[in-house]
Amino acid sequence: MNILVTGASKGIGNAIAKELLQIGNVFVTGRNEEALKTIGAKGYCVCDLTRDVHNLQEFIKENRINVLINNAGEYIYGAIDSASEEEIGRIFETNLLAPVKLISAAVPFMKENKWGRIINIGSISGVMGEAYASLYSSSKAGLIGLTKALALELAEYNITVNTINPGWVETELGMNSIDEGEFTKDEIIECIPQKRFVKPDEVAKLCRYLISDGSKGITGQGINICAGLSVGI
Repeated sequence: MNILVTGASKGIGNAIAKELLQIGNVFVTGRNEEALKTIGAKGYCVCDLTRDVHNLQEFIKENRINVLINNAGEYIYGAIDSASEEEIGRIFETNLLAPVKLISAAVPFMKENKWGRIINIGSISGVMGEAYASLYSSSKAGLIGLTKALALELAEYNITVNTINPGWVETELGMNSIDEGEFTKDEIIECIPQKRFVKPDEVAKLCRYLISDGSKGITGQGINICAGLSVGI
């Protein structure tokens, strides 16, 4: 299988790419070329999804990608009335429009071969909502809707489509978002039922399972991996 992981330079995407090296030909994309080189992938494409998504669409076609993991994401914290036009465009382009465009490029080959796996990395904020992160929450909620619709559309071709919704994950993005917010790390942990952050490798291992034949009956689902955060308090 030929696997593409977006946003693989660091964090969750990096963990996913390294986990999947064991099961297929992994291709990666991100903005940091040096970081991409260290993964040991079969190939890479340096890409900013707000500007170069067309290049990545061609890369998908050339490498006949049949497992697409839309992981790249952008987070902005702030009141809706303080959001600039540039911020609004950037977050929706990265978090929602780019996945749509990449899926459209990958699906013809998947249909042709009657097999494919699409995994969108969403967020628990797209399930529950997050005050002062409305752009992020709404863009991730859009992924959930996209997943459900495409799961129905592509089911007859043996293509599954699922969303993984992480909660607080111990990554640079996660820690930076704490710095931007109004709560401390300890205060956030206190609100998480398991009293811990999710590790990137937990998300990576779930991706590996969703690619496997054992998960072929799972499609159209939003799977929360959040240490209990989505259940309530």
